[in-house]
Amino acid sequence: MTHPEERLAALGLAVPEVAKPVATYVPAVRSGAHVFTSGQLPMRGGELMATGKVGAEVGAEEAAECAQQCALNALAAVKAEIGDLALVKRVVKVVVFVASPPDFTGQPQVANGASELLGQVFGEAGVHARSAVGVAVLPLDAPVEVELVVEV
Repeated sequence: MTHPEERLAALGLAVPEVAKPVATYVPAVRSGAHVFTSGQLPMRGGELMATGKVGAEVGAEEAAECAQQCALNALAAVKAEIGDLALVKRVVKVVVFVASPPDFTGQPQVANGASELLGQVFGEAGVHARSAVGVAVLPLDAPVEVELVVEV
Protein backbone atom coordinates (compact mmCIF):
# COMPACT_ATOMS: atom_id res chain seq x y z
CA MET A 1 0.00 0.00 0.00
CA THR A 2 1.36 3.41 -0.92
CA HIS A 3 1.60 6.29 1.52
CA PRO A 4 -1.35 8.75 1.52
CA GLU A 5 0.95 11.58 0.44
CA GLU A 6 2.20 9.49 -2.50
CA ARG A 7 -1.42 9.01 -3.56
CA LEU A 8 -1.94 12.77 -3.34
CA ALA A 9 1.17 13.37 -5.44
CA ALA A 10 -0.17 10.94 -8.07
CA LEU A 11 -3.25 13.19 -8.25
CA GLY A 12 -1.03 16.26 -8.67
CA LEU A 13 -1.83 17.41 -5.13
CA ALA A 14 0.08 17.86 -1.88
CA VAL A 15 -0.68 18.51 1.75
CA PRO A 16 -0.54 22.30 2.14
CA GLU A 17 0.66 24.30 5.12
CA VAL A 18 -1.89 24.38 7.92
CA ALA A 19 -4.32 27.24 7.30
CA LYS A 20 -4.17 29.87 10.02
CA PRO A 21 -7.35 30.03 12.12
CA VAL A 22 -9.55 33.05 11.43
CA ALA A 23 -10.59 33.31 15.11
CA THR A 24 -9.76 31.80 18.52
CA TYR A 25 -9.44 28.04 18.01
CA VAL A 26 -6.91 25.42 16.93
CA PRO A 27 -6.95 23.60 13.57
CA ALA A 28 -7.32 20.13 15.11
CA VAL A 29 -7.58 18.35 18.44
CA ARG A 30 -6.73 14.75 19.25
CA SER A 31 -8.90 12.98 21.81
CA GLY A 32 -8.01 9.35 22.37
CA ALA A 33 -7.97 7.53 19.03
CA HIS A 34 -9.68 10.35 17.13
CA VAL A 35 -8.64 13.66 15.61
CA PHE A 36 -11.32 16.30 15.14
CA THR A 37 -10.58 19.15 12.77
CA SER A 38 -12.01 22.61 12.97
CA GLY A 39 -13.97 23.69 9.93
CA GLN A 40 -11.56 24.33 7.08
CA LEU A 41 -12.19 26.94 4.40
CA PRO A 42 -11.04 26.70 0.77
CA MET A 43 -7.80 28.58 1.41
CA ARG A 44 -5.02 28.14 -1.13
CA GLY A 45 -1.83 30.13 -0.76
CA GLY A 46 -3.40 32.22 2.00
CA GLU A 47 -6.37 33.31 -0.15
CA LEU A 48 -9.93 32.03 -0.50
CA MET A 49 -10.37 30.24 -3.83
CA ALA A 50 -13.83 31.78 -4.21
CA THR A 51 -16.41 33.79 -2.33
CA GLY A 52 -20.18 33.92 -2.46
CA LYS A 53 -23.12 31.54 -2.50
CA VAL A 54 -23.07 28.24 -4.36
CA GLY A 55 -25.81 28.30 -6.97
CA ALA A 56 -25.56 32.09 -7.27
CA GLU A 57 -22.03 33.59 -7.49
CA VAL A 58 -20.22 30.22 -7.37
CA GLY A 59 -21.00 27.26 -9.62
CA ALA A 60 -21.43 23.76 -8.21
CA GLU A 61 -18.33 22.44 -10.01
CA GLU A 62 -16.16 25.24 -8.64
CA ALA A 63 -17.65 24.63 -5.19
CA ALA A 64 -16.72 20.93 -5.42
CA GLU A 65 -13.13 22.02 -6.14
CA CYS A 66 -13.36 24.26 -3.07
CA ALA A 67 -14.57 21.28 -1.01
CA GLN A 68 -11.55 19.31 -2.21
CA GLN A 69 -9.24 22.12 -1.07
CA CYS A 70 -11.04 22.23 2.28
CA ALA A 71 -10.38 18.49 2.66
CA LEU A 72 -6.70 19.02 1.82
CA ASN A 73 -6.55 21.74 4.46
CA ALA A 74 -8.22 19.41 6.97
CA LEU A 75 -5.64 16.72 6.16
CA ALA A 76 -2.91 19.31 6.83
CA ALA A 77 -4.46 19.94 10.26
CA VAL A 78 -4.59 16.19 10.94
CA LYS A 79 -0.97 15.74 9.86
CA ALA A 80 0.15 18.61 12.08
CA GLU A 81 -1.56 16.90 15.02
CA ILE A 82 -0.29 13.32 14.47
CA GLY A 83 2.85 13.79 12.36
CA ASP A 84 2.13 11.30 9.55
CA LEU A 85 -1.04 10.67 7.51
CA ALA A 86 -0.10 6.97 7.34
CA LEU A 87 -1.29 6.81 10.97
CA VAL A 88 -4.89 7.47 9.88
CA LYS A 89 -6.79 4.20 10.30
CA ARG A 90 -10.11 5.51 9.01
CA VAL A 91 -11.92 8.66 8.00
CA VAL A 92 -14.96 8.41 10.27
CA LYS A 93 -17.09 11.47 9.53
CA VAL A 94 -17.07 14.40 7.12
CA VAL A 95 -19.28 17.46 7.56
CA VAL A 96 -19.60 19.84 4.62
CA PHE A 97 -21.28 23.22 4.96
CA VAL A 98 -22.35 24.86 1.70
CA ALA A 99 -23.32 28.54 1.67
CA SER A 100 -26.24 28.63 -0.75
CA PRO A 101 -29.56 30.27 -1.50
CA PRO A 102 -32.71 28.50 -0.25
CA ASP A 103 -33.54 26.99 -3.65
CA PHE A 104 -30.12 25.30 -4.11
CA THR A 105 -30.28 21.57 -3.37
CA GLY A 106 -26.97 20.34 -4.76
CA GLN A 107 -25.08 20.21 -1.44
CA PRO A 108 -24.33 16.45 -1.79
CA GLN A 109 -22.65 16.95 -5.17
CA VAL A 110 -20.54 19.79 -3.76
CA ALA A 111 -19.56 17.60 -0.79
CA ASN A 112 -18.39 14.91 -3.21
CA GLY A 113 -15.34 17.08 -3.89
CA ALA A 114 -14.13 16.27 -0.38
CA SER A 115 -15.44 12.70 -0.22
CA GLU A 116 -13.95 11.58 -3.51
CA LEU A 117 -10.54 12.95 -2.55
CA LEU A 118 -10.57 11.11 0.78
CA GLY A 119 -11.50 7.87 -0.98
CA GLN A 120 -8.65 8.31 -3.46
CA VAL A 121 -6.15 9.03 -0.70
CA PHE A 122 -7.18 6.41 1.87
CA GLY A 123 -8.99 3.76 -0.19
CA GLU A 124 -11.52 1.77 1.87
CA ALA A 125 -10.35 3.59 5.00
CA GLY A 126 -11.50 6.82 3.35
CA VAL A 127 -15.14 5.69 3.06
CA HIS A 128 -17.00 7.70 5.69
CA ALA A 129 -20.27 8.91 7.15
CA ARG A 130 -21.14 12.41 5.93
CA SER A 131 -23.45 15.37 6.33
CA ALA A 132 -23.85 18.00 3.60
CA VAL A 133 -25.63 21.04 4.98
CA GLY A 134 -26.84 24.20 3.27
CA VAL A 135 -26.26 27.37 5.30
CA ALA A 136 -26.94 31.07 4.79
CA VAL A 137 -23.35 32.30 5.15
CA LEU A 138 -19.89 31.06 6.13
CA PRO A 139 -16.86 32.90 7.54
CA LEU A 140 -15.20 35.35 5.12
CA ASP A 141 -18.08 34.69 2.68
CA ALA A 142 -16.54 31.31 1.80
CA PRO A 143 -18.75 29.06 -0.32
CA VAL A 144 -17.77 25.82 1.47
CA GLU A 145 -16.40 24.65 4.82
CA VAL A 146 -15.34 21.09 5.69
CA GLU A 147 -14.55 19.36 8.97
CA LEU A 148 -13.24 15.83 9.51
CA VAL A 149 -13.15 13.21 12.23
CA VAL A 150 -10.48 10.55 11.70
CA GLU A 151 -9.46 7.52 13.72
CA VAL A 152 -5.72 7.08 14.33
